[in-house]
Amino acid sequence: MLDVQSGSAAETSVPEADGGRPDGGLATAPARPYAIIATVLGALYFLYSWIRYERFRSPSWDLGIFEQSVRAYAELRAPIVDIKGPGFLILGDHFSPVTALLAPLYWVWSSPLALLLAQAALFAASAVVVGRTAQQVLGSRAAGISLTVAYGLSWGLQEAVKSDFHEIAFAVPLLALVCRALLLGRWSAAAGWSVPLVFVKEDMGLTVAMVGAVLFVKGRKRLGAALAGFGTAFFALTVLVLIPAASRVGQYDYWAKIEKGGDGAEVSFLDSVLGAFQHGEKWEMLLFLVGVTGFLCLRSPLMLLVLPTLAWRFLSHDPNHWGMYWHYSAILMPVVFLALVDAVRAVRTSPRPWLVAYGKVAVPVVTAVALVHALDMPLRELTKPETYAVDARTLDARRAVAAVPEGSSVETNVTLMAHLTGDHTVYWVGGAQGVNPDYLAFDLASGWSQPVTDPVGLAAQLHPEARYAVTEQAGQFVVLKRQ
Repeated sequence: MLDVQSGSAAETSVPEADGGRPDGGLATAPARPYAIIATVLGALYFLYSWIRYERFRSPSWDLGIFEQSVRAYAELRAPIVDIKGPGFLILGDHFSPVTALLAPLYWVWSSPLALLLAQAALFAASAVVVGRTAQQVLGSRAAGISLTVAYGLSWGLQEAVKSDFHEIAFAVPLLALVCRALLLGRWSAAAGWSVPLVFVKEDMGLTVAMVGAVLFVKGRKRLGAALAGFGTAFFALTVLVLIPAASRVGQYDYWAKIEKGGDGAEVSFLDSVLGAFQHGEKWEMLLFLVGVTGFLCLRSPLMLLVLPTLAWRFLSHDPNHWGMYWHYSAILMPVVFLALVDAVRAVRTSPRPWLVAYGKVAVPVVTAVALVHALDMPLRELTKPETYAVDARTLDARRAVAAVPEGSSVETNVTLMAHLTGDHTVYWVGGAQGVNPDYLAFDLASGWSQPVTDPVGLAAQLHPEARYAVTEQAGQFVVLKRQ
């Protein structure tokens, strides 16, 4: 269904009405209305993130990890993340040096909330790119504004916001700019915007290679082949050389997500491929990914850009990678929405009347579906009064954080982690081998490690050579001090 000939600015013809130009060129698209919508979206993203942070609702250790690494960059130190292990160099885990760009923000506002604000702003900026591109390509301000809203409320972005900060926040606007350039026939710009993706995360090199593939099928064979080669080579460089060089174990650990099954047993690559299609969560994610555009996105060659991400997620044996949750689908959202724009333009000249008719209603239908789907998405929580209430659990968590003196070292689980990294040396529960932290701070009901029933016994198990005693008990939180 891919139409490799769509997407050239030279082929675009827009009607004079509703924002089009009488000369048949690209429609104008003033930035102001899109900036206003994006500001509202960004405010919603940040408000949701801020409330979850203040209510100690972080779903994983990632916010604490990125807080430690960005803080290190801001202090002009190597990005050591003790949460991953004492003295752990984070570039030996994932290759994401792009996060160093957030260091100046930390000079102004040294808080995990700064990361959440940056992510909200980056997501909102991508909505401007998607909306303006839609108006320019389709010649309709209504279409541009509608798709800005639909994209901004899309499930991939909302789930990423719910998952706290991740480095992919940088990839989202970059991919929007890449797709925009491809739709407007600005081939060098498309290549230029794609190159920085290799500094976002190691797997992005393969996405860059796919940008080269799209350029190749568009007739820019030399540029496309060069970019495909660069992306592939940089991917190999990061996973085979750079990450192993920075890693304590001398290898890229995430191969195990493909090479080992859920029980930890070795699995052949062929078995991984054959087993990639056995889980319903993967197909549900794929269905919603293309279904959010009414399946029209499948007619655009831009969809080649989603293949690397979908491939490793389908091959992975980690259930967290399969479904619609977490942040993994955020980078796919600008691609599928701008692929929809490409397809709507292409079907205008289709010899099939039903397809032409479908293209005319696709944008309003997609927008309506997005609005309905948003009623069951994370941002809906902002409409509920109880979201803003400070409950007893939050007050207890604050007491636990206050019980750990500034400047001390502490071993903790997810709930308190990002609230302690700013002015403490923080370790993950069970990950402080060879170190006896000054304090242990446990959420007894944490869902991201085994619930703790005997904190003193756990302390003795984790650090048999030290002795810890309880100094603070606040609801489900307990703080122990080394004696």
